[in-house]
Amino acid sequence: MRGDDPHMTVIGVPTEIKQDEYRVALTPSGVRELTDRGHEVVIQAGAGVGSAIDDAAYAEQGARIVPDADAVFAEASLIVKVKEPQPEEVARLRPEHTLFTYLHLAPDPELTRGLMGSGATCIAYETVTDARGRLPLLAPMSEVAGKIATQAGAFMLEKPLGGRGLLLGGVPGVAAGKVMVIGGGVVGQNAAEIAVGLGAETYVYDRSIDRLRELEVLLNGRVSTCFASTLEIEERLPEMDLVIGAVLVHGAKAPHVITREQLRLMKPGAVLVDVSIDQGGCFETSRPTTHTDPTYEVDGVTHYCVTNMPGAVPITSTYALTNATMPYVVKLADQGVDALREDPGFLAGLNVCGGKVTCAPVAEAVGVESVDPAVALA
Repeated sequence: MRGDDPHMTVIGVPTEIKQDEYRVALTPSGVRELTDRGHEVVIQAGAGVGSAIDDAAYAEQGARIVPDADAVFAEASLIVKVKEPQPEEVARLRPEHTLFTYLHLAPDPELTRGLMGSGATCIAYETVTDARGRLPLLAPMSEVAGKIATQAGAFMLEKPLGGRGLLLGGVPGVAAGKVMVIGGGVVGQNAAEIAVGLGAETYVYDRSIDRLRELEVLLNGRVSTCFASTLEIEERLPEMDLVIGAVLVHGAKAPHVITREQLRLMKPGAVLVDVSIDQGGCFETSRPTTHTDPTYEVDGVTHYCVTNMPGAVPITSTYALTNATMPYVVKLADQGVDALREDPGFLAGLNVCGGKVTCAPVAEAVGVESVDPAVALA
């Protein structure tokens, strides 16, 4: 698991095996950062191909290419991934492993219990916070997902794809479509930017008046900002052509902001895009889909609920993600789990340790006891 040098860590990067996932957890730049610091990097053959990075690019920066995931997990103590481990990956985890990836455990009790049983130390990108309480490792993928959400929604409004047959931006003499974005965070802001850019009439909903003020400035007054009360959303739904759900509660399951009953208020052929699907979905009728089969229909409304939207643009997404995660990967390689003890925001990323769940919202969602992360590490 480690070399003879006690300060040297072996970092392993397996190929992502979730359906339609083309991202990779390290770039050649990341390999260079780690090898220059005396660490060893082992990468599964072909891991970067989906992001247009070949094995030679990794090898040139000092990585060792190994034939399969078994070799990666056998040799490395720090496993760096993009998506939550699939069952066969969970089976490879051992107590001496530290896993650093997106986990999204709140809606997935089976995965949570699998990680608890492995004994591994599991750190989730999506619950790491910075000094201002923001989510620096979720933000870049939220930016990508927000932009994709509007693009995908505009596409799904086309008649051959089951939509209303509406051009979202309209043309001279024909009114533009209407877009509702529920949630004014990073996803919502980026979704609204693209909607405005396409020429749509755009409404952004949030429960924070301060955030709505910020969005008024950031979007130059080109959107209507609305307080996200149930009645306000319900009254506006019949007008909407595209609704984007961008609701996030840190670490917890997403609340439902549109019920099955409210769905019946919408126009036939309207489109819902649920960016919160990783956290269980923010529409009552949402269920996970894939890029291969991205949509389904409920009550005449098209639902787009792809769980890894940024995976569709892996060249952009891989570099955006690794730019953000790399400083944390370096800390883990240099210091091991001591890096968590020194940084409360990094410690907030700890979700499972020593068979215990250390993230309170996850524990509540899956029905297990929560342990203080500092206690679990000790």
